[in-house]
Amino acid sequence: MNVTFHIEYHTRWGQELFLSGSSPALGGGDESRAVPMRCTSAGEWTLEQEIPASGFPLAYRYIVRENGALIDREWGGPHRLHPDAAAARCAVFDSWSARPADTAFYASAFVDGIFSRRSGTPTLVGTCRDMSGNPALVGTCRDTSGTPTPVGTCRDTSGSLAPGTLTLSVEAPTIQPQEVLAVVDSLSGWDPSRARRLDDAGFPVWTLSQPLDRWPLHTEYKFVVLRRSDGGLVEWEEGSNRRVGDLPSAGDTAVVVRGLRLRRALSGWKGAGVALPVFSLRTESSFGIGDFVDLRRLVDWAAAAGLRLIQILPVNDTTMTHTWSDSYPYNANSIFALHPAYLRLEEAGRLSDARSRRRFAALQKRLNALPDVDYEQAVQAKEAYVAELFREQGAETLAGESYRTFFEANRSWLVPYAAFCYLRDRYATPDYTRWPGYDRYDPALAETFFTPGHPAWEAVSRTCFVQYHLDRQLRATRDYAHRKGVVLKGDIPIGISRHSVDAWTHAPLFHLDSQAGAPPDAFAVQGQNWGFPTYNWPEMEKDGYAWWKARFRKMADYFDAYRIDHILGFFRIWQIPCSSVQGVMGHFNPALPLTPEEIRSFGFPFEPQRHARPLLSVPMLAPLFGEYASEAVRRYLQPVSDGSCTLRPEVGTQRKIEQALARLRNRDKREILRNGLFTLAANVLFLEDPAAGNRWHPRIDAQRTAAYQALPDEEKRAFDRLYEDFFYHRHNEFWKQEALKKLPPLIASTRMLVCGEDLGMIPACVPDVMDTLQILSLEIQRMPKTFGSTFADTRTYPRLSVCATSTHDMSPLRAWWEEDKALTQRFYNDVLGLPGEAPDTCTPEIAGHIIGLHLGSPSMWAVLPLQDWLAQDAALRRPDCRAERINEPANPRHYWRYRMHLTVEQLLDDTGFTRRLRQQIETFHR
Repeated sequence: MNVTFHIEYHTRWGQELFLSGSSPALGGGDESRAVPMRCTSAGEWTLEQEIPASGFPLAYRYIVRENGALIDREWGGPHRLHPDAAAARCAVFDSWSARPADTAFYASAFVDGIFSRRSGTPTLVGTCRDMSGNPALVGTCRDTSGTPTPVGTCRDTSGSLAPGTLTLSVEAPTIQPQEVLAVVDSLSGWDPSRARRLDDAGFPVWTLSQPLDRWPLHTEYKFVVLRRSDGGLVEWEEGSNRRVGDLPSAGDTAVVVRGLRLRRALSGWKGAGVALPVFSLRTESSFGIGDFVDLRRLVDWAAAAGLRLIQILPVNDTTMTHTWSDSYPYNANSIFALHPAYLRLEEAGRLSDARSRRRFAALQKRLNALPDVDYEQAVQAKEAYVAELFREQGAETLAGESYRTFFEANRSWLVPYAAFCYLRDRYATPDYTRWPGYDRYDPALAETFFTPGHPAWEAVSRTCFVQYHLDRQLRATRDYAHRKGVVLKGDIPIGISRHSVDAWTHAPLFHLDSQAGAPPDAFAVQGQNWGFPTYNWPEMEKDGYAWWKARFRKMADYFDAYRIDHILGFFRIWQIPCSSVQGVMGHFNPALPLTPEEIRSFGFPFEPQRHARPLLSVPMLAPLFGEYASEAVRRYLQPVSDGSCTLRPEVGTQRKIEQALARLRNRDKREILRNGLFTLAANVLFLEDPAAGNRWHPRIDAQRTAAYQALPDEEKRAFDRLYEDFFYHRHNEFWKQEALKKLPPLIASTRMLVCGEDLGMIPACVPDVMDTLQILSLEIQRMPKTFGSTFADTRTYPRLSVCATSTHDMSPLRAWWEEDKALTQRFYNDVLGLPGEAPDTCTPEIAGHIIGLHLGSPSMWAVLPLQDWLAQDAALRRPDCRAERINEPANPRHYWRYRMHLTVEQLLDDTGFTRRLRQQIETFHR
């Protein structure tokens, strides 16, 4: 077929436009073989090409080269073309696809969930594929009932490109379900009642196909938004009239004009949601811990209350030791596997033995009555049930077509994960370096575990059996939420465990000799050490970040939005050497460490032996070590020439200190010595870069050290200047380019709505990058981003943001209110604008006032913890507000066990509260 492509694009000298497509005639998806276009007039580019019938459906995109180098490509997925076979020719009039101002509304959160079209009977036409011929990840895929289908099959409206017709295609993602898009033209006298409705089967793309003679040359037209119910006018699109250009008139030609975008004021749509970990859910059917089916009851309540989004914590498998320490949801053993604790047992299968059913029913009742999660008992009970169920139903399930399809689709991660679980339990450790003969992952060896008769067969098969049911249950919950107009928001941790499947199978992608964490803040004054290895970004870049893309795509199987935990890690990560324990001993990576000459250029007389070695004057010994000062000097310290002392080599690092003190039985003595020696180890002004010798990082928070306090005033001022420059200016452009290199391809790998947790020590370049990529920021009133502010002003929150009253790492509203009376008083008077003395407790009225500030903010989303929503009702909220906290970041051994104190069924039964909540949300137009 003869196809002529037309596009308007204004280049500068040296730039050219190329067309890259899935057909061999357009390079076969290889952008280096893209076909050059011809510039026929100012800004008008064309290409006439013969495409064989085998080349359709055709996926293609435009790219720009300057002096031979690729400098730009279109936003989003490729264009798709599938003309009717009866057409001899096809004329395509495209528009360059730049990132739209309303990018968020193209996300599956809106397309498949909140604004989803749940009716209509679009027909499957062909298979949508990307530039390489692989099933596409973009577009709205629907079956004949309008239900989203698996990636790869998609209703492509270009299949209706019949000869002698003109097909208009326009992107309009902000049209809500009760609205339709239509076109009005000059031939109809601009009468909206005569408007022609467009088809929304490919939403957010709307199409209209009509005979070419219905569109005379220079016909003017505009799009309008109508009410779906009665066709009443909602609004005209903005801007000047559109005009039909010089189109082919031959009856054997199919013409398509697409890439148009509805000119509508940026949607002011705002939504509200609720945040709650899955393990914290409590329903009458829970087994002592929340599960994926419990989420459906929360969806029911959210839909009734007018909440459109449910945000949860990570749900990947964290099983390492089979103890309560596995409750930490950010220490997954696999980025793909779901946690077996979240399996609804009865939905996986019913046990045939009546006595077993009674035994598990009694256990369920007992565990479900506990005020908090008993992680070990709940998980062990589910493991026992699954073992019995697998013996009864495993063979039948494993032989079924549904299971085989799941297994083959997930084989790449499922096989190593199942092997990891088997070996972890066989050797009683997740540390794969201690598995004789298995310390390096061997794919062929792992495959042998799946041979019937192999000692590992039953264990690995049962592991896959559980993952199969978890996958089915979470997918069903996602679909259930869609039908209710609610979407699920997941959480992608920034790190992976050093004892995980991923570290075992992809070791070169990680720096296993370092630890990720966070610099000090108000919630963790010594910083945070998460223990995760940091990423080897140059290695990841070699295959286009394939590991990350696979991770995001797996998330997209279950979620329509996601939170990137610690998005600052894509700019730079806080890296701590394995020889250190406290986060305060870390440095940013990648970074531009200082040479000694650069340090001295600020007027600071840098001497490594003086400023980068832990030193302590004798008068400081007593305050640090108290009654154990003499013992500390005798056993752990050694004098230096200037009369001060330093650490002995055998306790020269925090990790060595920890090991040396582990033998002390006196707990109080051990703690005092540990704290004192840790403080001494951290008493430096500079840390040497581990990769670049004789290059130095100013130690974070160095102004709090005794070493800084001992400096003369002039040296303090010089140090402050270089500290300010290093942490707040030196790296801005460098870190910006790092983020712009990594984030765009990862974001483009799925259609999920992207939110970034950008709290903490924020480089100046972060807001600009997030705004450019339209990543929603996180706004917390107690963690202002304006320097010198105690509280953020909710009225100034950015539009592209998620605001919240608190997070899982903070005290909920009521507990926070009681922590610091002076701070609460200031908030009461200055933020709430209320006179007099603040109440001792956060009353329902005060909670409602605070929540109102958030609902009234410009933020696109207000997603609040369930605890804070309930704080508005004296009868529903938990009596002990201190029991509502989920995590304490300063405690690396925290037990994650918070549970709702009432059931979701009780929430649903309290229709009065739910109605008041819905009215509150609607009052603020959310």
